[in-house]
Amino acid sequence: MRIWRWVLGGAVVLVAAGAVAFFTLAPGIAERGMNTTLSYPWEVAPEGQAFHDGLVIGDWHSDSLLWDRDLRQHWDRGHMDLPRLRIGNVAVQVFTTVTKSPRGLNYETNAADAPDDITLLMIGELRPLRTWFSLVERALDQAARLNATAAAAPDELRVIRTKADLAAVLAARDAGSKIVGGILGAEGGHALEGRIENLDRLYDAGFRLMGLTHFFDNELGGSLHGEGGQGAGLTEFGREVVAEMVAKGMIIDLAHASPQMVEDVLAIEGTRPIVSHTGIRSHCETPRNIDDDLLRAVVAKGGIVGIGFWGEATCDATPAGVAHAIFSAVIELGEDNVALGSDFDGAVLTGFDVSRLAVLTQALIDSGLHRRVIAKVMGGNMMRWLAENLPQ
Repeated sequence: MRIWRWVLGGAVVLVAAGAVAFFTLAPGIAERGMNTTLSYPWEVAPEGQAFHDGLVIGDWHSDSLLWDRDLRQHWDRGHMDLPRLRIGNVAVQVFTTVTKSPRGLNYETNAADAPDDITLLMIGELRPLRTWFSLVERALDQAARLNATAAAAPDELRVIRTKADLAAVLAARDAGSKIVGGILGAEGGHALEGRIENLDRLYDAGFRLMGLTHFFDNELGGSLHGEGGQGAGLTEFGREVVAEMVAKGMIIDLAHASPQMVEDVLAIEGTRPIVSHTGIRSHCETPRNIDDDLLRAVVAKGGIVGIGFWGEATCDATPAGVAHAIFSAVIELGEDNVALGSDFDGAVLTGFDVSRLAVLTQALIDSGLHRRVIAKVMGGNMMRWLAENLPQ
């Protein structure tokens, strides 16, 4: 009997040890395979670095809150954390919350009812039990992490909710501070779970931006990568959400919207949507990028377009490749309407992480783009747009 007790006890210990190892190591291992960087040997001239260090830099899209990392620490995985944001001289960063990702994700067609990989990640990261079963709770949990970081380190991070918050961050940086302003966004309106009252919950938690769709069709309407096809536009619920977002002064993001949804949103009075992270279709013809004419329509409505840093958006993830995509965007959309939309930590391969953002500045200089235009693209356009459109 004693030997069986010993065997049983040993088995329990092994299972417990295995569980601890899984929950401790698995999320980090998974992220290392998803948020990868190829560090190209790209030199930054002293003059280019000095120019970069004098810029006000902003980025419209990062998924860092999805991963189990304390943003106050400098990590050796992923693309972004606060120490690396400071090294890269970033003033304002949009942090989006990812709440659902269909198994077998691709840029062509994804089913809304496919098994969800984010559920497994929430369990693997030992997030609160409520996040295992609720999309809105996943968004709120990720937001709470950013808000808690800002509360614990007010000299390092401030969550921007209003025009006054933005002005305070920029004034502090003018005075020599390295504080980063963070803006909360939701990657897809499915986080509302089909209930308009959940928009109030997100707004109260600090959300000021929301993409209407992600990689699949949802209650709001059609995705660029969903089953409804190119003609799946806004639903009635989607129109209700858009109207409420306009009333609240929230930023409408069309980065993953179907062409018909883009047209539907633009037709609604008072909308001024953005496309946070994309490429230029005429420059890089992939299913990830919508047609240039739709991007021009977004700009004509007062919107702004962020250019991504990964290959499926730019067709070349090197610093020179991203610079070329930005140059093409300036030609197509105008120098006042182009910004950065990295998609850092978005399960993509990039040519540099945020700490090496100066390589992009150098590549833009090398491309022949005027430094006045570079300053606009790297952050000037984003700061102007936010100053005009954030809530009072």
